[in-house]
Amino acid sequence: MSVVWLNGCLLPAAEARIDPADRGFTLGDGLFETIRVSGGTARHLDRHLTRLADSAALLGLPLPYGIAALAAAAGGLIAAQGRAEGVLRITLTRGTGARGVLPPADAAPTLLMTLVPAPPPAGPVEAVIAQSTRRNEHSPLSRVKSLNYLDSILARQEAAARGAGEALLLNGAGRLAESSVANLFIVREGRLLTPPVAEGALPGIRRALILERDDAGEAPVSVADLLGAEEAFLTNSLGLRPLLRVDGQAIGAGTVGMATAALLEDVAAE
Repeated sequence: MSVVWLNGCLLPAAEARIDPADRGFTLGDGLFETIRVSGGTARHLDRHLTRLADSAALLGLPLPYGIAALAAAAGGLIAAQGRAEGVLRITLTRGTGARGVLPPADAAPTLLMTLVPAPPPAGPVEAVIAQSTRRNEHSPLSRVKSLNYLDSILARQEAAARGAGEALLLNGAGRLAESSVANLFIVREGRLLTPPVAEGALPGIRRALILERDDAGEAPVSVADLLGAEEAFLTNSLGLRPLLRVDGQAIGAGTVGMATAALLEDVAAE
């Protein structure tokens, strides 16, 4: 990560500085987007930037640059690093403020973009249903990518302690919402289904693409629905991951199913 984009400037990563009083650091008062870079292009960047703008509006958090300017900045960072494949992250915080939770009236937001190498493709995964925490479907934060990811961290720690690679989170009603870092899809009677946003699911970018392109639908998903599904998989902006077992029980045949395999090919072809 030799170069970053910070508050309108490209500069060496070693010279980038965030104020110690920044509310993103002290209170988690901010948002982020994680974007796949492939072939030197930030994929679905317009969707990510629109979600960032919508989320900022929901939180009353000023967005200091327009979408066109942010898109240009992302392209400039990719070009400056000369990296064709990677992961672009946009982090927006409310900036500095006096001690206390009430945001300052004259907030001066911080906006940082970083670009790191792409991780290896994620393979099939086994998951557990988290018992240590739940997803609050009633909170507006369930609909944004907030800097406060502690529920996901707790769930992933639990998964690791139980020997699994991922954790699924229930909502307050005891139905499935999503995983610690991804949306959940199941295949039931040949139909792709995913929990609605009202159930606590983040409105993910890959999730939206599948809903638009693949005749998928939204429906509440119980634990019994998942365990009785023909297939299941997890999606986020970096790709798609087959979900083979949950709490030790195989989903379907316990192998990558036909619908999942077809979607994996679609992602690879983008």
